[in-house]
Amino acid sequence: MKKIVAVFLALAMVLCMAACGQTAAPAAQTAPAPAAAPGGSESGAPAAPAAPQTVKVGMVGIGDDNAAYDRNFYMAADEAKEILKGKGIDVEWTYTYNHPEGEPVATDCEELAEAGCIAVFLNSYGMEPAMLGVAPDYPDTLFIGMTNEGSWKDDLPNTVNAFPSIYEGRYLAGVAAGCKLQEMIDSGKITADQAVIGYVGAFTFAEVVSGYTSFFLGARSVCPTVTMMVEFIGSWGDPTMEANTAQHLIDEGAVLISQHSDSTTPATTAQANHVYHIGYNISMSDKDTAPDASIISSRIDWTNYMVHVIETLVAGGEVEQDYYQHGLKDGDVVLTELNTAIAAPGTAEAIAKAQAAIESGELQVFDTSTFTVDGKELTQAFAIDTDGDFAADSEEAVFDGAFHESYFQSAPYFAQRIDGIRLLNEKY
Repeated sequence: MKKIVAVFLALAMVLCMAACGQTAAPAAQTAPAPAAAPGGSESGAPAAPAAPQTVKVGMVGIGDDNAAYDRNFYMAADEAKEILKGKGIDVEWTYTYNHPEGEPVATDCEELAEAGCIAVFLNSYGMEPAMLGVAPDYPDTLFIGMTNEGSWKDDLPNTVNAFPSIYEGRYLAGVAAGCKLQEMIDSGKITADQAVIGYVGAFTFAEVVSGYTSFFLGARSVCPTVTMMVEFIGSWGDPTMEANTAQHLIDEGAVLISQHSDSTTPATTAQANHVYHIGYNISMSDKDTAPDASIISSRIDWTNYMVHVIETLVAGGEVEQDYYQHGLKDGDVVLTELNTAIAAPGTAEAIAKAQAAIESGELQVFDTSTFTVDGKELTQAFAIDTDGDFAADSEEAVFDGAFHESYFQSAPYFAQRIDGIRLLNEKY
């Protein structure tokens, strides 16, 4: 199912390029000079340390640093830069901002490739069609569709995609939510039937469905009476709409808010209404956001992948077409620091136990004995989104008692509507 991408770097050209504004095409790869023998040069003088190698890398962003989603990528890029510096590779990052799809994304890809970037990371779903249109013209640049799936099945040698198993982190964040809801029940703050989560969702396709379902299953593993309402906004990020949707969910009875949307306004809305919150992408527990509401967040940590791609290219190696089945055990999916001031007692221990079980394979997030669809256990579900997104060659995803999410490719394809979750709208 995989194809392998071989991308050869023009090391001599890379060493002399300075700013990403240069437009010369990379030259043929030059073999590195042989290492000096131990003890110095032939003349007896100490060998000079090797000069750091400078490479240019681009990133196309759906938003900017004001969006929690994009900030998560910039954090990873900064960390990757430091790690690679320790390996003798200096990375010059160039970012573009606020281009979600279409011609602006194509222009970004062209300009970054012409500037000499050896790799261009695209950080959001929806960018890939533009990327795939540009990639054939720049065979010496590797284009990476992050949280995408189109290049998984194309025939271009310089496009790849990656999507770590975030559903594992969503499940753990759900465990934290369930601990809080059960504490509220046990203390008499709410009744069992008032354990209602409100979830701000972006769109109705598999990535979001997988995320809110895994979160819900994590919560229900601790608080069996929990139910959830999901309301979609039809956008990855719209701070005003996210806030209004969170408010509507609270007005409808939600005592805890979570989200698959890009801003922090669901957290600040929860804070203003004295309800609890579970975040996404970054910690939202800081003093300026929601210190009295936000308990924890799940996020993809892209650092390992960025280091892997850049280091592989510099070495003249191969970057796998489909970066999949990388999650908690690899450090590619993580949780932010637990807000112990408001988290229920025992939350850290419950998360650690669930994480160990997921990493060992003892716990399957989509264990079909833990949920029903229309009152029945799920026994068959081809790994295809109902809207045609994230198709996985019609592979059967249900086997060995579980729906195997992101097993056949690096993209979510769980699109089942399970019992216990009520959708307030489906227009997106």
